Amino acid sequence: MNIHSFAKKKLEREKISMVTCYDHWSAKILNETDVDCLLVGDSLAVVMHGFDSTVHATIDMMEMHVAAVARGAKDKFIVADMPFLSCSKGVDQAMDAVHRLMNAGANAVKIEGDKHQIDIIEHIVDAGVPVMGHLGLMPQSIHNLGGHKVQAKDEEQANALVESAQRLQAVGCFSLVLECIPTKLGSCVSQQLDIPTIGIGAGAHTDGQVLVLHDLLGVNPDFTPKFLRRYADSFSMVRGAVNHFHSDVTDQSYPAPQESYR
Repeated sequence: MNIHSFAKKKLEREKISMVTCYDHWSAKILNETDVDCLLVGDSLAVVMHGFDSTVHATIDMMEMHVAAVARGAKDKFIVADMPFLSCSKGVDQAMDAVHRLMNAGANAVKIEGDKHQIDIIEHIVDAGVPVMGHLGLMPQSIHNLGGHKVQAKDEEQANALVESAQRLQAVGCFSLVLECIPTKLGSCVSQQLDIPTIGIGAGAHTDGQVLVLHDLLGVNPDFTPKFLRRYADSFSMVRGAVNHFHSDVTDQSYPAPQESYR
């Protein structure tokens, strides 16, 4: 998978699969799968560090996790989230953040929104760095949005999102994430753009889908958004395995002679 593969897949009507991961061990596993690309998302602030939102992700944090993923998934196309406000403090700071993420091993960066940062996005693209856009529910704007809610539900908001998507395409974004928007709008945007769309809670008619690895593996049973399909119950599996280990230790069945050194 490379930057040209995204457009080719859309042209040939092949769906794109993307999984969000944050560390070396999971990246090594994903490197052996068929998934098309990996996203080192700023959601790592929540999933890996226990914060209540993505606004707590810093460039230091993102750089460290990108490097860990890149070392584990040498054969995958890796997209890295630009963290909160990194594109809102001027082009110099934005380019410094881009430089750090690309040096850490990213193949592209993802930026939420457009409007006030559209010129910076264009500058990043002109500098030779692939940029993935992100519209709809934008977790970095969660305080302004008033929570995790489906976006662009009325005609005016839907039209505004379509215009934003067209602006991002015009300045050179190679693809676009659409998060938590009505299915009909996800389909409409995907049909109107030449670049591929990757949905999460945006219906079945986008050009691809993305899920967080921990979510699709069922790590957190309390996280139950409508769009999530669990492909495993890792919470129960890990809990059961650890309890089994504890039982074997306390009843002295572990370690056995064959697991001990003479």
